[in-house]
Amino acid sequence: MYWHWARWKNNGTVDRVHDRLRDQLRDADGRDPMVSAGIIDSQSMRGADTVGAVQRGYDAGKRVNGTKRHIVVDTLGLLLVIMVTSANVQDRDGGRRLLDRLRFAMPSVALVWADGGYAGRLVEWSRRVLRVVLEIVRKPVDQKGFAVLPRRWVVERTLSWLMRCRRLVRDYERLPDSHETMVKWAMIGLMTRRLEPEPAHRPWAPPRAS
Repeated sequence: MYWHWARWKNNGTVDRVHDRLRDQLRDADGRDPMVSAGIIDSQSMRGADTVGAVQRGYDAGKRVNGTKRHIVVDTLGLLLVIMVTSANVQDRDGGRRLLDRLRFAMPSVALVWADGGYAGRLVEWSRRVLRVVLEIVRKPVDQKGFAVLPRRWVVERTLSWLMRCRRLVRDYERLPDSHETMVKWAMIGLMTRRLEPEPAHRPWAPPRAS
């Protein structure tokens, strides 16, 4: 199984399957497969013993020793690009590399929403170099307690979807691209279930034959 998993990762099969399913899901929702807007965010993860010292770092803000996954999703919450770094990489630094990766993966994106962690020089660099508008969605000044913020909730929901996968709660992979592939497999499963949902089982119905 691992031989097939590694082969599909290295020859691009996983990427092609993931992107084809995303296009089908967007088409089913009446949207153009060529995405024009996205949302960016990151999530720190604790690293298992299998994650080498070179790959891990300490996120002082989240108090997490491990790695960090940076993602950009479309307005449906579907994954566009992912990048895994050590947890001590700042959002602005990781965001620059991720947006550069987005330029090649989905060049049609012209607008990206982000939180305050991406504010500063990254906004100007994105506009000048990538021709992408990076719009910072800030909390209202008078906000007290938790509140759902426009656009940002979409990517936060996607990160919560990933945390429902036991393999993704922590980082167990020795190589960053292996973790990126595991995230894509999780999204493949999610998109497949959306395109072909299983019929609901009625409690009074006899169990289906396996």
